Amino acid sequence: MRGFLKGSETMSDWCFLGDTRPALKVLGPSNKELEQGKATLMCVANKGFPSDWSLSWKTSDSSGSISIRGEESRTPGVLQNDGLYSWSSTLTLTADQWGKVGSVTCEATQGSQSLVSEILRRDQCSQS
Repeated sequence: MRGFLKGSETMSDWCFLGDTRPALKVLGPSNKELEQGKATLMCVANKGFPSDWSLSWKTSDSSGSISIRGEESRTPGVLQNDGLYSWSSTLTLTADQWGKVGSVTCEATQGSQSLVSEILRRDQCSQS
């Protein structure tokens, strides 16, 4: 549970809210980065509560049958002014691996909460 105490409010004025599922956004690699042989994807999770949501990645080739592995990194939850948390995770692939990707999925999980996911298909990203 979380609460907000503002100005001259007392404990009895607090508003307690339950768990909040974060909104996810997956960002693809830049063309400049791909030219350098690397592809970094970022998953941004906003407005979640409590702070212990975990972010993970799933990748598959264009047929959906082969998992493509890359290097993952995560940031801890950052408390925002509204009492909710934001997180991010990056997945780094080689440009060759990215060329074989059909889709990437960022998943957020926390305890018994239902899964939150966002999918980015490679063909949604602009190619130059």
